[in-house]
Amino acid sequence: MAQHPTLDGSRVFWWFLKFVLPGLALRVLFRPKVTGLEHIPRTGGAIIAANHVSFLDPLVLPLVIPRRRVMFLTKVKYIDKLALRWILAGAGVIPVATDDPRAVSGAVAAAAEAIRSGRLVGIFPEGTRSPDGRLHRGKTGVARIALETGAPVIPAGIIGTDLAFPRGGRLPRPRSVRVAFGPPLRFEVPGDRTRSASLSRSATEQVMAAIRDLSGQQVAEVDPVA
Repeated sequence: MAQHPTLDGSRVFWWFLKFVLPGLALRVLFRPKVTGLEHIPRTGGAIIAANHVSFLDPLVLPLVIPRRRVMFLTKVKYIDKLALRWILAGAGVIPVATDDPRAVSGAVAAAAEAIRSGRLVGIFPEGTRSPDGRLHRGKTGVARIALETGAPVIPAGIIGTDLAFPRGGRLPRPRSVRVAFGPPLRFEVPGDRTRSASLSRSATEQVMAAIRDLSGQQVAEVDPVA
């Protein structure tokens, strides 16, 4: 499967989404509160890595970050849906086919390129929404991007979105949600590529531990290596 091209998005459309629709409705319904904004760099490329418990997460996370756009890694299956494609294309996303290792590598390379160009890239290391509210084992894409670029990883804990829009729910429930950002994590770019796999797993575990501390989630039993 060929890697889908990055959808760069429109700055004007992004700010419309953030402050008009659906941004205004999200602020009214969920009254998002945020801590740790001082950890978000005002300029330059960086990675934001967060837990994932609800469809609301990729909407709420950029809503609380002032001044900057966030380009998310997004599953191809969502981009291929006509009802979502125009929104995602306008917002700007990096498509990833999670069932194809070559496409995943292409998405990692695309994310690294976006970061080098000064973009803020968002990723949910678990790869999908938690099925049970617990924090599941992170996939190594986040670490591979960080080790490739030397960019900081800002961990984020999203709290309350699973209650505001639970998995399997048809309609959101108005309630306050919170986002907490932690200090950036930095990883030394490996000079020896033969060590990259072990370094990626170790770095990923550090990122997931930081997310856990921020979200307060219980950690799930270890999933199969990914």
